[in-house]
Amino acid sequence: MGKQQPISQRKLLGVAGLGWLFDAMDVGILSFIIAALHVEWNLSPEEMKWIGSVNSIGMAAGAFLFGLLADRIGRKKVFIITLLCFSIGSGISAFVTSLSAFLILRFVIGMGLGGELPVASTLVSEAVVPEKRGRVIVLLESFWAVGWLAAALISYFVIPSFGWQAALLLTALTAFYALYLRTSLPDSPKYESLSAKKRSVWENVKSVWARQYIRPTVMLSIVWFCVVFSYYGMFLWLPSVMLLKGFSMIQSFEYVLLMTLAQLPGYFSAAWLIEKAGRKWILVIYLIGTAGSAYFFGTADSLSLLLTAGMLLSFFNLGAWGVLYAYTPEQYPTAIRATGSGTTAAFGRIGGIFGPLLVGTLAARHISFSVIFSIFCIAILLAVACILIMGKETKQTELE
Repeated sequence: MGKQQPISQRKLLGVAGLGWLFDAMDVGILSFIIAALHVEWNLSPEEMKWIGSVNSIGMAAGAFLFGLLADRIGRKKVFIITLLCFSIGSGISAFVTSLSAFLILRFVIGMGLGGELPVASTLVSEAVVPEKRGRVIVLLESFWAVGWLAAALISYFVIPSFGWQAALLLTALTAFYALYLRTSLPDSPKYESLSAKKRSVWENVKSVWARQYIRPTVMLSIVWFCVVFSYYGMFLWLPSVMLLKGFSMIQSFEYVLLMTLAQLPGYFSAAWLIEKAGRKWILVIYLIGTAGSAYFFGTADSLSLLLTAGMLLSFFNLGAWGVLYAYTPEQYPTAIRATGSGTTAAFGRIGGIFGPLLVGTLAARHISFSVIFSIFCIAILLAVACILIMGKETKQTELE
Protein backbone atom coordinates (compact mmCIF):
# COMPACT_ATOMS: atom_id res chain seq x y z
CA MET A 1 0.00 0.00 0.00
CA GLY A 2 1.20 3.52 -0.76
CA LYS A 3 1.90 6.01 1.94
CA GLN A 4 -1.10 8.21 2.79
CA GLN A 5 -0.86 11.86 1.88
CA PRO A 6 -0.77 14.28 4.84
CA ILE A 7 -3.95 16.19 5.55
CA SER A 8 -4.10 19.93 6.10
CA GLN A 9 -4.67 21.16 9.65
CA ARG A 10 -7.88 22.93 8.60
CA LYS A 11 -9.34 19.83 6.93
CA LEU A 12 -8.33 17.62 9.86
CA LEU A 13 -10.06 20.01 12.26
CA GLY A 14 -13.14 20.17 10.03
CA VAL A 15 -13.56 16.41 9.53
CA ALA A 16 -12.84 15.49 13.18
CA GLY A 17 -14.90 18.47 14.37
CA LEU A 18 -17.99 17.41 12.39
CA GLY A 19 -18.01 14.06 14.18
CA TRP A 20 -17.63 15.93 17.48
CA LEU A 21 -20.51 18.23 16.49
CA PHE A 22 -22.89 15.35 15.77
CA ASP A 23 -21.88 13.62 19.02
CA ALA A 24 -22.80 16.82 20.86
CA MET A 25 -26.09 17.05 18.98
CA ASP A 26 -27.00 13.57 20.19
CA VAL A 27 -26.07 14.23 23.84
CA GLY A 28 -27.69 17.69 23.73
CA ILE A 29 -30.93 16.43 22.21
CA LEU A 30 -31.05 13.68 24.83
CA SER A 31 -31.46 16.29 27.57
CA PHE A 32 -34.51 17.71 25.75
CA ILE A 33 -35.84 14.23 24.93
CA ILE A 34 -35.72 13.29 28.62
CA ALA A 35 -37.96 16.29 29.29
CA ALA A 36 -40.27 15.32 26.39
CA LEU A 37 -40.48 11.66 27.49
CA HIS A 38 -41.29 12.84 31.01
CA VAL A 39 -44.48 14.31 29.51
CA GLU A 40 -45.24 11.73 26.76
CA TRP A 41 -44.43 8.51 28.65
CA ASN A 42 -45.34 9.95 32.05
CA LEU A 43 -41.88 9.10 33.45
CA SER A 44 -41.06 9.70 37.09
CA PRO A 45 -37.77 11.40 38.12
CA GLU A 46 -36.58 7.92 39.20
CA GLU A 47 -37.11 6.61 35.63
CA MET A 48 -35.76 9.76 33.97
CA LYS A 49 -32.44 9.52 35.79
CA TRP A 50 -31.66 6.13 34.24
CA ILE A 51 -31.71 7.47 30.67
CA GLY A 52 -28.73 9.75 31.24
CA SER A 53 -26.95 7.21 33.42
CA VAL A 54 -27.24 4.30 30.95
CA ASN A 55 -25.86 6.63 28.27
CA SER A 56 -22.87 7.30 30.54
CA ILE A 57 -22.38 3.57 31.29
CA GLY A 58 -22.07 3.04 27.54
CA MET A 59 -19.67 6.00 27.26
CA ALA A 60 -17.45 4.57 30.02
CA ALA A 61 -17.30 1.17 28.29
CA GLY A 62 -16.71 2.79 24.89
CA ALA A 63 -13.95 5.13 26.09
CA PHE A 64 -12.00 2.25 27.64
CA LEU A 65 -12.53 -0.42 24.95
CA PHE A 66 -12.11 1.84 21.91
CA GLY A 67 -9.13 3.57 23.53
CA LEU A 68 -7.40 0.17 23.80
CA LEU A 69 -8.43 -0.70 20.24
CA ALA A 70 -7.08 2.58 18.82
CA ASP A 71 -3.56 1.70 20.02
CA ARG A 72 -3.90 -1.70 18.30
CA ILE A 73 -5.62 -1.10 14.94
CA GLY A 74 -5.23 2.64 14.47
CA ARG A 75 -7.03 5.87 15.29
CA LYS A 76 -8.85 6.22 11.94
CA LYS A 77 -10.51 2.76 11.96
CA VAL A 78 -11.79 3.23 15.51
CA PHE A 79 -12.93 6.75 14.63
CA ILE A 80 -15.19 5.27 11.90
CA ILE A 81 -16.46 2.36 14.04
CA THR A 82 -17.51 4.69 16.88
CA LEU A 83 -19.49 6.99 14.59
CA LEU A 84 -21.29 4.00 13.04
CA CYS A 85 -22.21 2.82 16.55
CA PHE A 86 -23.83 6.04 17.58
CA SER A 87 -25.48 7.07 14.27
CA ILE A 88 -27.18 3.70 13.64
CA GLY A 89 -28.22 3.36 17.28
CA SER A 90 -29.66 6.86 17.28
CA GLY A 91 -31.72 6.20 14.14
CA ILE A 92 -33.17 2.93 15.49
CA SER A 93 -34.03 4.51 18.86
CA ALA A 94 -36.48 6.87 17.12
CA PHE A 95 -38.81 3.89 16.56
CA VAL A 96 -38.92 2.37 20.06
CA THR A 97 -42.03 2.56 22.20
CA SER A 98 -40.75 1.35 25.57
CA LEU A 99 -38.28 2.69 28.11
CA SER A 100 -36.37 -0.61 28.32
CA ALA A 101 -35.68 -0.70 24.54
CA PHE A 102 -34.71 2.97 24.61
CA LEU A 103 -32.23 2.29 27.45
CA ILE A 104 -30.57 -0.61 25.57
CA LEU A 105 -30.03 1.58 22.51
CA ARG A 106 -28.74 4.45 24.66
CA PHE A 107 -26.02 2.08 25.91
CA VAL A 108 -24.95 1.30 22.31
CA ILE A 109 -25.06 4.98 21.36
CA GLY A 110 -23.08 5.85 24.49
CA MET A 111 -20.34 3.36 23.53
CA GLY A 112 -19.89 5.14 20.21
CA LEU A 113 -19.91 8.58 21.81
CA GLY A 114 -17.53 7.62 24.62
CA GLY A 115 -15.11 5.93 22.24
CA GLU A 116 -14.95 8.68 19.68
CA LEU A 117 -14.02 11.64 21.87
CA PRO A 118 -10.67 10.46 23.36
CA VAL A 119 -9.66 8.84 20.06
CA ALA A 120 -10.43 12.03 18.12
CA SER A 121 -8.42 14.22 20.50
CA THR A 122 -5.52 11.73 20.35
CA LEU A 123 -5.51 11.69 16.54
CA VAL A 124 -5.59 15.47 16.23
CA SER A 125 -2.98 16.04 18.96
CA GLU A 126 -0.57 13.70 17.15
CA ALA A 127 -0.98 15.51 13.83
CA VAL A 128 -0.46 19.12 14.98
CA VAL A 129 2.80 20.92 15.81
CA PRO A 130 3.43 21.56 19.56
CA GLU A 131 3.03 25.36 19.45
CA LYS A 132 -0.48 25.06 17.97
CA ARG A 133 -1.61 21.75 19.49
CA GLY A 134 -3.46 23.07 22.53
CA ARG A 135 -5.34 25.72 20.56
CA VAL A 136 -6.39 23.27 17.84
CA ILE A 137 -7.66 20.71 20.38
CA VAL A 138 -9.75 23.38 22.15
CA LEU A 139 -11.11 24.51 18.76
CA LEU A 140 -11.95 20.86 18.05
CA GLU A 141 -13.84 20.74 21.34
CA SER A 142 -15.63 23.98 20.38
CA PHE A 143 -17.58 21.98 17.79
CA TRP A 144 -19.33 20.50 20.84
CA ALA A 145 -20.90 23.91 21.52
CA VAL A 146 -22.10 24.17 17.90
CA GLY A 147 -23.61 20.69 18.26
CA TRP A 148 -25.37 21.63 21.50
CA LEU A 149 -26.65 24.81 19.86
CA ALA A 150 -27.97 22.76 16.93
CA ALA A 151 -29.56 20.36 19.44
CA ALA A 152 -31.25 23.24 21.27
CA LEU A 153 -32.56 24.69 17.97
CA ILE A 154 -33.83 21.31 16.73
CA SER A 155 -35.45 20.65 20.11
CA TYR A 156 -37.08 24.09 20.19
CA PHE A 157 -38.47 23.97 16.64
CA VAL A 158 -38.88 20.23 15.95
CA ILE A 159 -39.84 18.38 19.17
CA PRO A 160 -42.95 20.47 20.07
CA SER A 161 -44.33 20.23 16.48
CA PHE A 162 -43.07 16.89 15.15
CA GLY A 163 -42.06 14.89 18.23
CA TRP A 164 -38.78 13.66 19.69
CA GLN A 165 -38.58 10.84 17.12
CA ALA A 166 -38.06 13.34 14.29
CA ALA A 167 -35.25 15.00 16.24
CA LEU A 168 -33.43 11.66 16.68
CA LEU A 169 -33.76 10.81 12.98
CA LEU A 170 -32.23 14.17 12.07
CA THR A 171 -29.15 13.52 14.20
CA ALA A 172 -28.72 10.03 12.73
CA LEU A 173 -28.94 11.23 9.10
CA THR A 174 -26.46 14.07 9.56
CA ALA A 175 -23.99 11.73 11.29
CA PHE A 176 -23.77 9.60 8.14
CA TYR A 177 -22.40 12.64 6.29
CA ALA A 178 -19.59 12.90 8.84
CA LEU A 179 -18.94 9.19 8.33
CA TYR A 180 -18.55 9.76 4.58
CA LEU A 181 -16.04 12.58 5.15
CA ARG A 182 -14.08 10.54 7.67
CA THR A 183 -13.16 7.85 5.13
CA SER A 184 -10.74 10.34 3.50
CA LEU A 185 -8.97 11.03 6.80
CA PRO A 186 -5.44 9.57 7.06
CA ASP A 187 -4.33 7.87 10.25
CA SER A 188 -2.00 9.51 12.77
CA PRO A 189 1.57 9.73 11.39
CA LYS A 190 2.96 9.03 14.87
CA TYR A 191 0.82 5.88 15.18
CA GLU A 192 1.87 4.65 11.72
CA SER A 193 5.55 5.01 12.69
CA LEU A 194 4.89 2.47 15.49
CA SER A 195 3.17 -0.10 13.27
CA ALA A 196 6.15 -2.47 13.29
CA LYS A 197 6.42 -2.54 17.09
CA LYS A 198 2.84 -2.70 18.38
CA ARG A 199 2.46 -3.96 21.92
CA SER A 200 -0.28 -6.11 23.40
CA VAL A 201 -3.35 -4.55 24.97
CA TRP A 202 -2.30 -5.87 28.39
CA GLU A 203 1.16 -4.27 28.04
CA ASN A 204 -0.47 -0.94 27.24
CA VAL A 205 -2.83 -1.14 30.22
CA LYS A 206 0.07 -2.01 32.55
CA SER A 207 2.12 0.88 31.17
CA VAL A 208 -0.62 3.43 31.89
CA TRP A 209 -0.54 2.36 35.57
CA ALA A 210 3.26 1.89 35.71
CA ARG A 211 5.31 3.98 38.14
CA GLN A 212 6.33 6.45 35.43
CA TYR A 213 2.72 7.36 34.52
CA ILE A 214 0.70 6.56 37.65
CA ARG A 215 0.74 10.19 38.87
CA PRO A 216 -0.87 11.70 35.74
CA THR A 217 -3.21 8.68 35.44
CA VAL A 218 -4.52 9.10 39.00
CA MET A 219 -4.75 12.89 38.64
CA LEU A 220 -6.59 12.73 35.29
CA SER A 221 -8.93 9.96 36.48
CA ILE A 222 -10.07 12.04 39.46
CA VAL A 223 -10.38 15.23 37.40
CA TRP A 224 -12.32 13.49 34.62
CA PHE A 225 -14.61 11.85 37.20
CA CYS A 226 -15.43 15.16 38.91
CA VAL A 227 -15.87 17.11 35.65
CA VAL A 228 -18.07 14.48 33.96
CA PHE A 229 -20.06 13.84 37.17
CA SER A 230 -20.94 17.53 37.45
CA TYR A 231 -21.42 18.16 33.72
CA TYR A 232 -23.90 15.35 33.09
CA GLY A 233 -25.59 15.90 36.42
CA MET A 234 -26.15 19.57 35.60
CA PHE A 235 -26.50 19.81 31.81
CA LEU A 236 -28.58 16.69 31.10
CA TRP A 237 -31.05 17.98 33.66
CA LEU A 238 -31.11 21.67 32.63
CA PRO A 239 -34.38 21.53 30.61
CA SER A 240 -35.97 19.31 33.27
CA VAL A 241 -34.77 21.62 36.07
CA MET A 242 -36.46 24.52 34.28
CA LEU A 243 -39.66 22.44 33.99
CA LEU A 244 -39.54 21.54 37.68
CA LYS A 245 -39.04 25.22 38.51
CA GLY A 246 -42.45 25.90 36.90
CA PHE A 247 -41.58 26.97 33.34
CA SER A 248 -43.38 25.45 30.33
CA MET A 249 -41.55 23.08 27.96
CA ILE A 250 -41.28 25.79 25.27
CA GLN A 251 -39.94 28.34 27.81
CA SER A 252 -37.48 25.79 29.21
CA PHE A 253 -36.08 24.98 25.76
CA GLU A 254 -35.82 28.70 24.95
CA TYR A 255 -33.88 29.52 28.15
CA VAL A 256 -31.52 26.54 27.74
CA LEU A 257 -30.87 27.71 24.15
CA LEU A 258 -29.75 31.09 25.53
CA MET A 259 -27.47 29.39 28.05
CA THR A 260 -26.00 27.20 25.30
CA LEU A 261 -24.93 30.27 23.29
CA ALA A 262 -22.40 31.09 26.04
CA GLN A 263 -20.49 27.88 25.33
CA LEU A 264 -18.84 29.26 22.17
CA PRO A 265 -17.08 32.26 23.78
CA GLY A 266 -16.04 29.87 26.59
CA TYR A 267 -14.23 27.68 24.06
CA PHE A 268 -12.74 30.52 22.03
CA SER A 269 -11.38 32.33 25.09
CA ALA A 270 -9.83 29.07 26.35
CA ALA A 271 -8.33 28.41 22.88
CA TRP A 272 -6.72 31.88 22.92
CA LEU A 273 -5.40 31.56 26.48
CA ILE A 274 -4.15 27.96 26.44
CA GLU A 275 -0.97 28.64 24.46
CA LYS A 276 -0.29 31.84 26.39
CA ALA A 277 -0.87 30.82 30.01
CA GLY A 278 -0.59 27.03 29.68
CA ARG A 279 -2.96 24.13 30.24
CA LYS A 280 -2.73 23.72 34.01
CA TRP A 281 -3.61 27.25 35.12
CA ILE A 282 -6.29 27.89 32.52
CA LEU A 283 -7.95 24.59 33.49
CA VAL A 284 -7.84 25.60 37.17
CA ILE A 285 -9.30 29.07 36.49
CA TYR A 286 -12.14 27.76 34.30
CA LEU A 287 -13.02 25.03 36.80
CA ILE A 288 -13.18 27.56 39.65
CA GLY A 289 -15.50 29.63 37.43
CA THR A 290 -17.62 26.50 36.88
CA ALA A 291 -17.87 25.82 40.62
CA GLY A 292 -18.99 29.37 41.40
CA SER A 293 -21.54 29.39 38.55
CA ALA A 294 -22.98 26.03 39.67
CA TYR A 295 -23.50 27.35 43.18
CA PHE A 296 -25.30 30.51 42.01
CA PHE A 297 -27.42 28.57 39.49
CA GLY A 298 -28.64 26.27 42.24
CA THR A 299 -29.48 29.15 44.59
CA ALA A 300 -30.98 31.47 41.92
CA ASP A 301 -34.42 32.75 42.91
CA SER A 302 -35.16 34.93 39.87
CA LEU A 303 -35.19 34.35 36.11
CA SER A 304 -32.45 36.95 35.45
CA LEU A 305 -30.09 35.35 38.00
CA LEU A 306 -30.95 31.87 36.70
CA LEU A 307 -30.09 32.85 33.11
CA THR A 308 -26.91 34.73 34.10
CA ALA A 309 -25.60 31.86 36.24
CA GLY A 310 -26.59 29.34 33.54
CA MET A 311 -24.70 31.26 30.85
CA LEU A 312 -21.59 31.57 33.06
CA LEU A 313 -21.87 27.85 33.82
CA SER A 314 -21.85 27.10 30.08
CA PHE A 315 -18.96 29.52 29.46
CA PHE A 316 -16.60 28.18 32.13
CA ASN A 317 -17.56 24.50 32.08
CA LEU A 318 -17.20 23.97 28.34
CA GLY A 319 -14.01 26.03 28.21
CA ALA A 320 -12.60 23.70 30.89
CA TRP A 321 -13.62 20.63 28.84
CA GLY A 322 -11.66 21.96 25.86
CA VAL A 323 -8.51 22.44 27.93
CA LEU A 324 -8.88 19.00 29.54
CA TYR A 325 -9.07 17.30 26.13
CA ALA A 326 -5.85 19.08 25.13
CA TYR A 327 -4.14 18.32 28.45
CA THR A 328 -4.92 14.57 28.63
CA PRO A 329 -3.14 13.09 25.53
CA GLU A 330 -0.02 15.15 26.31
CA GLN A 331 0.62 13.09 29.46
CA TYR A 332 1.48 9.87 27.57
CA PRO A 333 3.82 8.62 24.79
CA THR A 334 2.42 7.60 21.39
CA ALA A 335 2.41 3.84 22.11
CA ILE A 336 -0.09 4.21 24.99
CA ARG A 337 -1.60 7.64 24.27
CA ALA A 338 -5.06 6.42 23.21
CA THR A 339 -5.07 3.81 26.01
CA GLY A 340 -4.17 6.46 28.61
CA SER A 341 -6.71 8.96 27.25
CA GLY A 342 -9.42 6.29 27.01
CA THR A 343 -8.72 4.84 30.47
CA THR A 344 -8.90 8.18 32.29
CA ALA A 345 -11.91 9.32 30.24
CA ALA A 346 -13.64 5.99 31.02
CA PHE A 347 -13.10 6.58 34.73
CA GLY A 348 -14.67 9.99 34.19
CA ARG A 349 -17.68 8.48 32.46
CA ILE A 350 -18.40 6.55 35.66
CA GLY A 351 -19.00 9.99 37.15
CA GLY A 352 -21.46 10.59 34.32
CA ILE A 353 -23.43 7.58 35.55
CA PHE A 354 -23.79 8.92 39.08
CA GLY A 355 -24.45 12.60 38.23
CA PRO A 356 -27.89 12.12 36.59
CA LEU A 357 -28.77 9.41 39.15
CA LEU A 358 -27.98 11.80 41.99
CA VAL A 359 -30.18 14.57 40.60
CA GLY A 360 -33.08 12.19 39.92
CA THR A 361 -32.87 10.60 43.37
CA LEU A 362 -32.61 13.88 45.28
CA ALA A 363 -35.28 15.61 43.15
CA ALA A 364 -37.67 12.70 43.83
CA ARG A 365 -37.09 13.29 47.55
CA HIS A 366 -37.78 17.02 47.13
CA ILE A 367 -34.21 18.06 48.01
CA SER A 368 -33.68 21.67 46.89
CA PHE A 369 -31.63 22.45 43.79
CA SER A 370 -29.40 24.69 45.90
CA VAL A 371 -28.22 21.57 47.78
CA ILE A 372 -27.90 19.50 44.58
CA PHE A 373 -25.81 22.11 42.75
CA SER A 374 -23.67 22.71 45.84
CA ILE A 375 -22.62 19.04 45.59
CA PHE A 376 -21.47 19.66 42.01
CA CYS A 377 -19.63 22.79 43.17
CA ILE A 378 -17.69 20.73 45.75
CA ALA A 379 -16.85 18.04 43.16
CA ILE A 380 -15.35 20.64 40.81
CA LEU A 381 -13.26 22.14 43.63
CA LEU A 382 -11.91 18.62 44.36
CA ALA A 383 -10.76 18.44 40.71
CA VAL A 384 -9.04 21.82 41.12
CA ALA A 385 -7.16 20.58 44.20
CA CYS A 386 -5.95 17.47 42.30
CA ILE A 387 -4.62 19.55 39.41
CA LEU A 388 -2.83 21.97 41.74
CA ILE A 389 -1.20 19.16 43.75
CA MET A 390 -0.48 16.53 41.06
CA GLY A 391 -0.67 18.27 37.70
CA LYS A 392 2.29 19.34 35.55
CA GLU A 393 2.41 21.92 32.77
CA THR A 394 2.59 20.44 29.23
CA LYS A 395 2.49 23.64 27.17
CA GLN A 396 4.30 23.23 23.84
CA THR A 397 6.03 20.00 24.87
CA GLU A 398 7.06 17.66 22.04
CA LEU A 399 4.99 14.46 22.14
CA GLU A 400 7.10 11.34 22.73
